[in-house]
Amino acid sequence: MKRKKPSKSSPSFGNPEIQQIEQLFQFMTEHNLEEFEYTRGDLSIRLRKPSAGVVVPSPRGVPAPEIIVPGSLETPQASSGGASAPAAEARSSEDLHLVKSPIVGTFYDSPSPGTEAFVKVGTYAEAGKVLCIVEAMKLMNEIESDVSGEVMRIFVENGQPVEYGQPLFGIRPSRKK
Repeated sequence: MKRKKPSKSSPSFGNPEIQQIEQLFQFMTEHNLEEFEYTRGDLSIRLRKPSAGVVVPSPRGVPAPEIIVPGSLETPQASSGGASAPAAEARSSEDLHLVKSPIVGTFYDSPSPGTEAFVKVGTYAEAGKVLCIVEAMKLMNEIESDVSGEVMRIFVENGQPVEYGQPLFGIRPSRKK
């Protein structure tokens, strides 16, 4: 069975071929266009990227950055065996106490702009120490540590919106009794 060759005499977009549509997609990518519409006579072409028209209202659509102290989550097993490294990191993450946001608001890591952060990764925090501020409806709410230990992870960036129950800090509790 022979395939029919496209005629060279067809108008440029009168009967669009896949190559022409691919060229349009390339044009959209080069010019950062989300949507493109072309109409000529009876022919109407509308191209839309899958992300176009999708609105992500909450910050959960973008993963929060994780700040990790180099080598702090490593165990002797992880340094000797390459395959056990992800498992060792997961085990170490499970040992962390998570301080979660008690309210919806905006996360601030310092008492005012331009001042030193309350805590940084590697800081030892006593129970009751202020870790951050979450602003909700123009009220500044101090979030305190409920355990004593070393701050191993900060899950949120300064000025980022946070939701109820969202992890803010990962603290390795001290082993003192």
